Amino acid sequence: MLVALAVTALVGCGPTAAPSGAVPPTEPASAVGAPSAPATADREDPFVRRPYAVRVDDQPVLAGVSYGPYREGQRPGGPDPTVAQIEEDLRILAPDWHAIRVYSSRGPAEDVLRTIREHRLPIKVLVGAWIGPQDAAANKAEVEAAIHLANTYPDVVLGVNVGNETQVEWSAHRAPMDELIGHIRAVRAAVAQPVTTADDYNFWNKPHSHAVADEVDFLLLHAYAMWNGKTLDDAVPWTAATVATIQAEHPDLVVVIGETGWATELNPDGDEGAHIKAPAGALEQRRFFVEFTRWAAGAAMPYFYFEAFDEPWNGSSDPREVEKHWGLYRVDRTPKPALHE
Repeated sequence: MLVALAVTALVGCGPTAAPSGAVPPTEPASAVGAPSAPATADREDPFVRRPYAVRVDDQPVLAGVSYGPYREGQRPGGPDPTVAQIEEDLRILAPDWHAIRVYSSRGPAEDVLRTIREHRLPIKVLVGAWIGPQDAAANKAEVEAAIHLANTYPDVVLGVNVGNETQVEWSAHRAPMDELIGHIRAVRAAVAQPVTTADDYNFWNKPHSHAVADEVDFLLLHAYAMWNGKTLDDAVPWTAATVATIQAEHPDLVVVIGETGWATELNPDGDEGAHIKAPAGALEQRRFFVEFTRWAAGAAMPYFYFEAFDEPWNGSSDPREVEKHWGLYRVDRTPKPALHE
């Protein structure tokens, strides 16, 4: 999702002022996405891609979920959830979700990994390094923390994602491509796990995305039918077609869906109302979730569904704000109808 604030301790998705997956112009503005200077770190030579292959209890794992641990009164930068609250969350997720995605390497991230290890929970984690605009010190700290986590918890960390929606034209937290590539190279040189960056399909479908794709081990794709004005009837076919388009654009890369989902509430008078044409709601989410997961299983498509728990801190102060309502579980940790097929 699109983040509009500078966030220094993000584990869940970021606050939103405009839609993730909103359709930008067909081509980016001049010089958008083009490297302005060589990346600061050297590219591996020869470049050998590391496989994306998640296994738990010697079984392959395709289904994952994005995890933000923040409850009422909590948010990135503090107050943080307690270790007991994180354990409660992970025990809720562990029976059904054996892979989770977190968005930052700081804040509660290490508590998540330590809890998984200490309690021997059957969960692997895609660790994020949050890259923000014009914040070199924070970006360096994120990269260093991600490296620390990957090397300290190699039994838990399945990979590292460096940057979230930093290249798509409409993003409010864009980063220069050469800087992103430098961060990717720095992480990849220091860890054994596969490394990637996450972005919207409207970046990955552009020719200039190859400069980034050439640096990663797999491609992490965001594709929201809901944000792109699709009906429920069209949602999963559109998702499948979008994935196929990105696979055709990057045939040498494994494509993993990093975010997709359906919200259970929105503000029809807000910016989201201008982009979202289909209704939000618990039953609508249930239909999308069932149809999407069936398609993904049949296509052997790895994914991280967005998201596990509603996050009331996210987005605007309007309680109907769509960014607060993507969870499969409510903020009180009770399941929504999507999980009662």
